[in-house]
Parts: sequence; structure tokens; C-alpha cells
Amino acid sequence: MTSINRNILATLAYFDMFSYPLTRVEILLYLQQKYYQPDVDAALRYMVASRAIYRFGDYYTLRNDPTLISRRITGNRKAGELIKIAHRVSDLLIRFPYVRGIAISGSLSKNYADDESDVDLFIITAKNRLWIARSFMHLLKKLSFLFNKQHYFCMNYYVDEEQLEITEKNIYTAIEVVTLMPLQGDSVFESFYAENTWTQVFLPNNYLRVSTAKPVKTFWLKSAVEFLLNSKLGCMLDRMLMRITSKKWQKKTQEKATNMHGFVLGMIAEQHCSKPDPINFQKHLLNNYNNKVHGVLESTEHIVAN
Repeated sequence: MTSINRNILATLAYFDMFSYPLTRVEILLYLQQKYYQPDVDAALRYMVASRAIYRFGDYYTLRNDPTLISRRITGNRKAGELIKIAHRVSDLLIRFPYVRGIAISGSLSKNYADDESDVDLFIITAKNRLWIARSFMHLLKKLSFLFNKQHYFCMNYYVDEEQLEITEKNIYTAIEVVTLMPLQGDSVFESFYAENTWTQVFLPNNYLRVSTAKPVKTFWLKSAVEFLLNSKLGCMLDRMLMRITSKKWQKKTQEKATNMHGFVLGMIAEQHCSKPDPINFQKHLLNNYNNKVHGVLESTEHIVAN
């Protein structure tokens, strides 16, 4: 089997874990080696003809199941509706102290949503003020429960301007980085992309796009709070909030509390980042991915022999 065939199968296998078929252009973008579109198109024609993969209209998948296409089309339409809400949410959250950038993450950043989807947000804060920013924003999230709007405020991943580079480097995090949809903070996302060019090791055909986020406006209340906390008091408060949050999450992890997907709750709480503990989800997903790729390659080896 040629390397391009193996790469196509591996790419389709990754997204098949989410029952998400891909277009020919998307396949190129997520391949883990450098190729050109005409070569990918030729390989796709051969693999469809040999029934190693299936094509339905503009979409390719490992499964001979046309319902996956209707599922994706419906999910893309719902995502469009939810993305409009995410824009309004970001217009509110950017007013909070020390918030410098906001992007859509998760499944919504891949232009997919269903009835259970949340608005997952990736947040960049000012240097050494992540925990103050996070605490203000999570007060709002607690209030959102009163109006059953909490699923619009899933601020799960924070970094600050001091540490923009994502430390876990694998196919999962690479895809998550390149598919972010920046909404607020054009200049800070330019810096973020510059610090995360490592994604090209995993996705050499997928260049980080120029940020289309809005520039951050000046808000008088935000500026006033930052003026008051740009002091030793602010530094002490930020560290204190980090310790309190870390202790609370350690207790949840020890009690083996789980989220709606059955994963044990865990969070990495450091001065420059706040993020889900990768061992609780990433490790599980990457193991599943590696096993799936092995199985797909083994089952198609006799089909795609050239």
C-alpha cells in the first residue's frame, strides 16, 4: 500500500471516530504528510473504485453508510446557528478584565453541532492574570445556570500571553489548534499562531490561517478594574484563585467525579494555563485512534495493494 493511501485511511479513521465524513479538500488538509490535491484526488478515485473507502456526493468515508452524510449536513446547519450565538457570547466576554482573545473550539470549530452541543471557547488572557479573568468569567457561567444558558459559556481552555504555545503535541491537539475559530483579539491570535507552528509537523498541508478575529476594543469598566489590579495585590489575588481552583478540582478528581461523557473530571491548573487534564481524554482518544488505524490498514491491505 502506498503512503498516500495509508495517510488517507488514517485521516478518515480519525474523523470516523466522530462519524464525520470529509470532503476531498478537508482530507488534504488533515493528511499527516505533504501532498498536493491532484495526487490526493487520484488516490481517492482509486480507493473508491477498489471499495477501500466510499464516496457519497462530495463526501468520503470509511463506511458504506449514506446516513453519515445527512448527519453531517444537518450538523453543519446547526453549527451555523450556534456560531452566531458564539459571536454574541464573545462580544460579552471580551468585556471582562484581562480577556485578550476568544476563539470557538471543540466540535463547533469543525462546523458541527447537534442538540447536545455546547459553545466551547478557548480563551487567551493577559500575562499573569489568567485566574482573575477565569474567575470573573465563571461567575457569569454560574449565573447562566439560572436561565439554562450554561451550555453557551463552556470556557474550558485558558492560556495567557506569557505561554501561548500548546505543550501537548500530537495529532489531536494539532487538529484542535488549526481548527480554532478566532472571534476576538486579532493581534493576540497572530502571536498564538506564531507560537504553534509545530502543528505543521502533524498537518503539513494545513497552514495556520490569518486570524479573522475582531480587534479588542477599550471598555471603561474593564480598564478601571485592570488599573486597580495591576499591582502586587493583583498578583497575590491571581495566585490565590489558582490555588483555590486547583484544590477544588483535585477533590473532584480524587472523588472520581465524571462528566456527561463518563470521563473522570480533572484539570491542569498552572500559572499560565487552565485546561482539562489530557490523561483523562486525550490519552483515551489517541489510544482509540491508533487501534482504529491499525485495524483499518489491516482490513484494507489486500484491497489497496498498489
